[in-house]
Amino acid sequence: MFDIMGRKKWFFAFSLAIMIPGLIFIILTPITGGKVGLQFSIDYTGGTLWEFKFAEQTPTPDQVQAVFVANGLADTTVVETDGGYLLSRTEPVGLRGPESSPEASAAPSASPGTIASPAASGSAAPSASAGPSESPKETAALTTAAPGETLAPASPLPSPSISTVAPTKPTSGPLGDVATALEAQFGPIESTRELTTIGPVISSELTQQAILLILLGSVGIMLWMTFRFRNYKFGVTALLALLHDVVVVVGVFAILGTFFGTQVDGLFITAMLTVIGFSVHDTIVVFDRVRENKARHAGEPIAAIANHSVLQTLGRSINTTLTVVFTLTALLLFAGPSLRNFVLALLIGIISGTYSSIFVASPLLVVWEEWDAKRRARRAASAKTTRRATA
Repeated sequence: MFDIMGRKKWFFAFSLAIMIPGLIFIILTPITGGKVGLQFSIDYTGGTLWEFKFAEQTPTPDQVQAVFVANGLADTTVVETDGGYLLSRTEPVGLRGPESSPEASAAPSASPGTIASPAASGSAAPSASAGPSESPKETAALTTAAPGETLAPASPLPSPSISTVAPTKPTSGPLGDVATALEAQFGPIESTRELTTIGPVISSELTQQAILLILLGSVGIMLWMTFRFRNYKFGVTALLALLHDVVVVVGVFAILGTFFGTQVDGLFITAMLTVIGFSVHDTIVVFDRVRENKARHAGEPIAAIANHSVLQTLGRSINTTLTVVFTLTALLLFAGPSLRNFVLALLIGIISGTYSSIFVASPLLVVWEEWDAKRRARRAASAKTTRRATA
């Protein structure tokens, strides 16, 4: 019989060898200001994304970034995506949503006495509904653009927290200047796939919600397992195994973000919550068998009971994991780029979760139980010695 618990120190050493490099890159994230470590998408940092493609040339990201810097957008990063597109991320420059066409806004078809909605018409031209009650701020908000033109925010209005324009080339504002400079140097821009701005207020709320979700989920799992098994050691060791999985996944993404520009976006949090649930599910199966065997084999060492329990559930755990891994591998190879990071996080987390349930959670429980048994034995021996001395 394979003695997993007898080799627990080797498994702990392997886990540390995986976790320590990731932890180093995670710690370097705030120290270097995001230049090394985790690379957060604009969902959490705020900024403007512009994904575009040139018609004739294919310049390198460094060449394109130099044009952004020369036009006053120094904090710009540019990476190459699939299909020859380039993705730039800058500070929030304030984009205006797409306006309706002049044909849709010029012909008032409303009956007499009906007031046309500014949101529907998108026009500030004088009409029957425009009266002296309109304030200058409202008039500025209704400024229209020519077809295909993107307007910078009007000065009386604050920049929106979230704004997405139609996938057309920007023609005014800071990005308009950059687009003109890029076309002068590299030729015409063939198409724009994404043009989005997220302000700092929304990004701050998303960050707080992501942290809160993970903390609440982890604490809830620990409390439930403590109640379910009537022993807080089961809940704490399960939470430590979860921490192992979180550090492994986040650490891998910190390394990938440093060397390949892989970003952490909103789907990454969804993947982490899924990994937490999968890992705990597998750990509960093993711990439930440990509890049953403790009742059946009372008096046996906890290491033998845990080892027997893990071996009983090992085939089930591996088979369940392999079915998920095969599916995720197919998605990773053939799914679109928007899902690639999400699937990669799931794949790494589920493999790590299966490993931690077998080779981390149960050995940690054995170490704790053995340490507690030795402590009780020392306390009993000390009390016995004290009674003999007093007698």
